[in-house]
Amino acid sequence: MTAYPERKCEVNDSPEKSASVQAIAKLAKEAAGAEIAGLMWPEAPRGLPKDVPVAIVHGDRPKLESVGEIFEEFRLFPARKAGTAKVLTLDSLIDLTNRHKTPDTAIFANTDWRKPSIVVVIDYHAVEPDGDPAWLRHRIGYEFPLSDPWKEWLAKNGQPMKQGEFAEFIEDHIADLSSPTEAEADDYERLFSAKLATPAKLIELSRGLQVFAGVNVKNTVTLQSGESQVVFEEEHRDAAGNRLEVPGLFILQVNPFFQGDVARIPVRLRYRVADGKIFWFFQIYRPDLIITDRVRTDLDIIRAKTALPVFEGSPEV
Repeated sequence: MTAYPERKCEVNDSPEKSASVQAIAKLAKEAAGAEIAGLMWPEAPRGLPKDVPVAIVHGDRPKLESVGEIFEEFRLFPARKAGTAKVLTLDSLIDLTNRHKTPDTAIFANTDWRKPSIVVVIDYHAVEPDGDPAWLRHRIGYEFPLSDPWKEWLAKNGQPMKQGEFAEFIEDHIADLSSPTEAEADDYERLFSAKLATPAKLIELSRGLQVFAGVNVKNTVTLQSGESQVVFEEEHRDAAGNRLEVPGLFILQVNPFFQGDVARIPVRLRYRVADGKIFWFFQIYRPDLIITDRVRTDLDIIRAKTALPVFEGSPEV
């Protein structure tokens, strides 16, 4: 332990008076005196400083006290960078990362298609095997902004809807539908053994469903073309019914991410009949692939523009 040097004063007086003054000074120091000294390790453990300032309190019960809290009251700036910045765009994520990054900074990506996100840990552990661990408290977060149309389609994906409800949903979202290309028609009709519909066909279907809303189903027939025929029976008729052709597929054209690239996705159209009533639902084909591919494409952009490692997963808490 090393004490800060004290100022010495020499008393040019008689030996008796000098001794008295020194005795009084000694008693005063022992009664309530304190001094700051450096507490030193012979060999400091890893991660700790070699010299720590402490207060030596004299008196009847001498002790050591930390002076850290006292000095913290007068701190001019934080001891280290901490906190998580939230950015709204991919460009902002890249720019802010480049502003704060260190050779140890690491990027983690959650590729869960339901809620993809990225977190950049600026103060990540040292790259070297024997490097020092870090605090992991300075971060940048980015949540991929799913577009409203995509979220609306996902909310109804696989959910049974009454006939009138389904017809309204199709009409309200007709702008999200697209006619299939020849290549899509060949590939998807062969893959799903179903007929691909145009937006016009779906409008025709939705209007027909509204006409027969509340009318019981007489029977359903699957045609060789991949379409289905639903035969409705009005309550005041005994045998006469009305046929409505139902396609098995349609093309959804939306941008999964806000202001992002448009994706073309096949969607299967299904229905179930129970107690004479028909319930409609659709199934988006592999939405996880659409989102995951987009996220991984953006990760390639981030990797190239920041020159930092990217990991699929999450950092330590």
